[in-house]
Amino acid sequence: MLEKGAPAPDFNLLDQDGKTHNLAEYKGKWVVLYFYPKDDTPGCTTEACNFRDNLPKFHGLDAEIIGISKDSVQSHQKFAKKYDLPFIILSDKDGKVCELYGVWREKSMYGKTYMGIVRSSFLIEPQGIIAKVYPKVNVKEHADELLRDLNDLK
Repeated sequence: MLEKGAPAPDFNLLDQDGKTHNLAEYKGKWVVLYFYPKDDTPGCTTEACNFRDNLPKFHGLDAEIIGISKDSVQSHQKFAKKYDLPFIILSDKDGKVCELYGVWREKSMYGKTYMGIVRSSFLIEPQGIIAKVYPKVNVKEHADELLRDLNDLK
């Protein structure tokens, strides 16, 4: 996984509306780049809705929220519409960005191991440098944690 102080790798991915985004277009703003396992699952929905509910606070700190998972653009469209998510959700269908950020790793559940996205976030400075890494996320408290850290870092 990438560490604090490292340059955040750029990418070109499609959002839930089929528009291409890259990290470079957000230079000059803080970015919360969060990786999550799967659309419309309990933990991922809780995390996304907490970001949605706190979006005005993030924007007040000149920060953008960007979610990434391996789900398709169509899946992201349904997820965003169902929960009225007003931020960008990117489709990393081939998993290359997940690998760049080190979040595609071996996981285990009920004694079985498999590869998957480890729920993680990166707080990226306006210059494109990683300010903080969140390798383990509590979905209920993560938005508040990020807001505290943004306030402290600004």
